[in-house]
Amino acid sequence: MQAVEVKSFLEGKLPGTQVEVEGEGCNFQLNVISDELVALSPVKRQQSIYAHLNPWIADGSIHAVTMKFFSSAAWAERT
Repeated sequence: MQAVEVKSFLEGKLPGTQVEVEGEGCNFQLNVISDELVALSPVKRQQSIYAHLNPWIADGSIHAVTMKFFSSAAWAERT
């Protein structure tokens, strides 16, 4: 699995969300930029991502995922 696949998949499933992905193989680090998701509790944020990744996790295509969430403004200040 490639980072670009994870990025395009998640951005397709989560309109209005930008996803920056690092890693390859089965281990990925996600920076998720979404004003909508940032408004949710930390558990709900992760659940919203895992809901889409679970099939790949279940079949072993993805083994480990770490996530950080940013609002659009916080991401713009960071970069």
